[in-house]
Amino acid sequence: MFALMALFGVVMFMVVAVALFAVAAKLILLPLRLLFLPLKLLALPFIAIALIVKFAFVVAIGSVIVALLIPLAILALVIGAPIAIVASLT
Repeated sequence: MFALMALFGVVMFMVVAVALFAVAAKLILLPLRLLFLPLKLLALPFIAIALIVKFAFVVAIGSVIVALLIPLAILALVIGAPIAIVASLT
């Protein structure tokens, strides 16, 4: 029974040690995050430009795909309309 209590005590000690390590890591990383905040704010315009360019590229590709699908739809209607007319007569 004593061995079980000792094992439980060691496990609780490890849990507390890991929790204290996590808190210490957060306390050390917080000033570093605050230090790099101005650099992040300086990078925001470049990120915004990249997102705008990406959005414009996606819109351009989408419009090209739609422009290629319109002749295919016309071709399908030209071929499909006579077939539909013949099918409706029988």
